[in-house]
Amino acid sequence: MDDTGVDQNGSRLVPDRVGAHIAVLLGFAAVAILLAMGRPAICPCGTVRLWTGVVQSAENSQQIADWYSFSHVIHGFLFYGAAHLLWRRFGLMRYVAGRWALAAAVMVEAGWEILENSPIIIDRYRAVTVSWGYSGDSVLNSAGDIAFMALGFMLAARLPVLATVLLGAGFELFTLMMIRDNLALNVLMLVWPVEAVRQWQAVAQG
Repeated sequence: MDDTGVDQNGSRLVPDRVGAHIAVLLGFAAVAILLAMGRPAICPCGTVRLWTGVVQSAENSQQIADWYSFSHVIHGFLFYGAAHLLWRRFGLMRYVAGRWALAAAVMVEAGWEILENSPIIIDRYRAVTVSWGYSGDSVLNSAGDIAFMALGFMLAARLPVLATVLLGAGFELFTLMMIRDNLALNVLMLVWPVEAVRQWQAVAQG
C-alpha cells in the first residue's frame, strides 16, 4: 500500500495506521455523544448478549448484534463502493479516498446512529414502520452497528466486486426470508411508507 491508502495493485482503498486510528477515535466519539444524549449504555433488561433474534422484543436493537446487523455490513459495502467511485472519478480525491475512506465511512455511520436515536427518527419508526414499540438503540448496539459497518467496508476492500454484490444481495434475501425486513425495506418504509408492506411484515413479526 502506498501513502495514499491505495494498495500496491492500485485498486483497493484501505486505511493506513493513522486512518485506522482516526476511524476508531470517531467510533469512540459517537459512543460518548450517545451517552451524553442519555441513551442507555446496555439493554435496560440488564443483560448483555452477543445476539438477539426476536425482532418484536425488548432486546431488539439493545444487544451487540441482531438481524439488522446484516444491514450495517451492507452499509460498509455501499460506503466502500462510493469511496472507490470517487477515487476513480476524481484524481484529486486519491489521497482522501484512500487514507481517510474508512474514517469518513465511520463518521457517516456514526452520524446516522446519532440521528437514528433522536426523537424525530424514533417517532418516525413508531409511526410508519412495524416497529411500533421502538425506543431507540442502546449505546452497545450502536457501537456494534458501527463495527459491523467497518467490517463490511474492509470485506469490500478485499473481496472481488462480484463477490461483494452477491454477498450483499444474499444478506438482503436472507433477512427478508427470516424477518420480512431488510435494508431496502427499512429505507422504503422510513421514506415512503407502504401500508401493505407494514401489514405483511406484522404477520411475521407480531
